[in-house]
Formats: sequence, C-alpha cells, structure tokens
Amino acid sequence: MDRYISRYDFGSTTIKHKGKEVVTSINTGFFDNFKEVVENDSFALGTVKQYIQHRPDTISDIFYDNSTYWWYLLLYNNISDPFNELNASDPFLIPTLNDFLQR
Repeated sequence: MDRYISRYDFGSTTIKHKGKEVVTSINTGFFDNFKEVVENDSFALGTVKQYIQHRPDTISDIFYDNSTYWWYLLLYNNISDPFNELNASDPFLIPTLNDFLQR
C-alpha cells in the first residue's frame, strides 16, 4: 500500500501567525525551487468536465492514480479557490510528475 505523501515531506518550516505556530512549506527549499520545476515540466492540456468541477482531488486521482497531488495541480494552474476557479469547460494544465517526484 502506498504511503500518503504530504507536501511537507518535501520540506516544511514552522512560523508564528496570530499567536499560533503554523507549519508551512512556504519559504523552504522545495517552495523556492517549485517555480523552476513548473516551468521546466511538461504538461497536457485538458478541459474540466462537469462531473469533476471543483474537485482537484478527483482530477489528481484520474491522472496520477493518487488523489494527494491535488495541491500540485492547483499550484501549477495558479488556482487558489477551486470552488470558484475550477469550473466545467475551463482549460486545465495537467503536469507530469516525473521531474517533480525525482526532486
């Protein structure tokens, strides 16, 4: 059985925010290199279908056989709110995971 892969597996840091400690991958080596990975990665162009709108986890499961890469799809497509920005008939880039997983 595959182990769940978290984005924090690629690096994390703890910051204080509003009096609480928050774990984040922002400002880590992985995050800093992410733009380079995205720009050098190959991708396919798809269209969001009605039955998968607002569901990046389902799109991840369909293309990667693993629903945990939903955040990678949103980041690659510059989507911050899938409930308003991932609608039926929208164009959608599907990056390959090869270069990403090898880092």
